[in-house]
Amino acid sequence: MSNDPNHVKDDPTGIFHAAFAYAFWGVMPVYWRWLGSVPPFELTVNRIFWCAMFVIVAAFARRRVSHIVYAFRQPRLLATLALTGMLISINWTIYIYCVATQQLVEASLGYYINPLISIGLGVFLMGEHISRVRLAAIALAAVAVVIQAFELGHFPWIAPCLALSFGFYGYFRKLTPVDSLDGLTVETLVLFPVTSGLLLFWHVQGTGAFPSASGLTNALLIFGGPLTALPLAMFAAGARRIRLSTLGFLQYLSPSITLLLAIFGFGERFSRLDAITFGFVWLALVFVALEGRFTSFRQAATEAEPL
Repeated sequence: MSNDPNHVKDDPTGIFHAAFAYAFWGVMPVYWRWLGSVPPFELTVNRIFWCAMFVIVAAFARRRVSHIVYAFRQPRLLATLALTGMLISINWTIYIYCVATQQLVEASLGYYINPLISIGLGVFLMGEHISRVRLAAIALAAVAVVIQAFELGHFPWIAPCLALSFGFYGYFRKLTPVDSLDGLTVETLVLFPVTSGLLLFWHVQGTGAFPSASGLTNALLIFGGPLTALPLAMFAAGARRIRLSTLGFLQYLSPSITLLLAIFGFGERFSRLDAITFGFVWLALVFVALEGRFTSFRQAATEAEPL
């Protein structure tokens, strides 16, 4: 089997895993809006804590405890997973802040930029090949990003932070030789002393959201753990089975779903520039989807040429 990154093919199972993760993330703002009374940073801390609780139980059920212990005994691996844990925590905090402050449009812009970051990392750091069709798709996506930035009317600090944090998270996780759930377990356990300490501090001070007088709030905070673990595990599993550039284009699912949800579910404004942006994005996706057909047509045309 060739190790040349230019000849690596995408595993259909990996595409399914990654697509499911992005679709799931696209509708997650609904869940976080139910917890709108909880400050964004505190909500992120609860999210990491209960995710750790869930994946620890899953590790025992899957008989993976020895693998978790092994990861903690590998300094380089542990350092990488500590870094990815910090990156995803930053990403979660900013995104929940966007949900709480009704800035989902700018958050969506961040996830439009995100595929460009992933594609750039795939080309410059992993040596992945980019076809002319994908170059055309990248150009269309870049135009869409510029249009969306123009509509916002100011420098979107939220968007670059979301794009860079998750782009590099995907890059480092792809290079990490660890099972997807094992990696998530280590990531959350590394942060466990901080999250558990903060929750205890807020509880003693009487300012914490957990435990709450509302049973529904408590349940939503706890259930946020497995809801966090599932798509992340699917994403990590997908990221290791497909090219980073393919992963980049799949990421358009999440902001597209979120924008549609914001418009039809949350009643946010949808302007003419928004419509143009969507047009460029989906045209780029069509180019990528038809890339295989374009290649087949070129091959057929070449074979049909007389000698």
